[in-house]
Amino acid sequence: MTPKLQRLHDALQAALGGRIASLSEALGELTLAVKAEDYRAVAQTLRDSPELAFDQLMDLCGMDYSTYGDRPAEGPRFAAVSHLLSVSHNWRLRVRACCADDDFPMVDSLIDVWPAVNWYEREAFDLFGIVFNGHPDLRRLLTDYGFIGHPFRKDFPLSGYVEMRYDPEQKRVIYQPVSIEPREVTPRIVREEHYAEGE
Repeated sequence: MTPKLQRLHDALQAALGGRIASLSEALGELTLAVKAEDYRAVAQTLRDSPELAFDQLMDLCGMDYSTYGDRPAEGPRFAAVSHLLSVSHNWRLRVRACCADDDFPMVDSLIDVWPAVNWYEREAFDLFGIVFNGHPDLRRLLTDYGFIGHPFRKDFPLSGYVEMRYDPEQKRVIYQPVSIEPREVTPRIVREEHYAEGE
């Protein structure tokens, strides 16, 4: 660990203490994991503590850990991952809060701490189904209002559940069950051992 990362590591330990679930270093960056119930309070400390001074939230994304690489799923399925920047200290931090309930994933909203998180939280809600408690306008952002499901979940079907088309008789767009047949995506030359031999 570089001296600068060590200073950040020590400052986080001093400011957060027992609210740290884990603090790890990989690829020259620190990842701070916190419990869902501590997420908002930790964010407030990260912003307001002069030793940390994370004044900017650069990004927030949802994660689905139902499968992760070649490892079986371990622990909670969903998490909200924030990327923070301290301009005055010139350091970055990744903060991960896992949702306690896989069936209804929820964490507190950080909109009162960093207002820039507004659309990021809406995106994570839309694509992963993570509910941000306290968000003033939590509604879909990228998918249609009639969309069913959350397309970035790993169990979401590639073809989706419904498709839309224009109906000339009704003179409007309608939704209907998906009519796309599942197909083999393995190239024919790999799929058929003796392809084109009989031609």
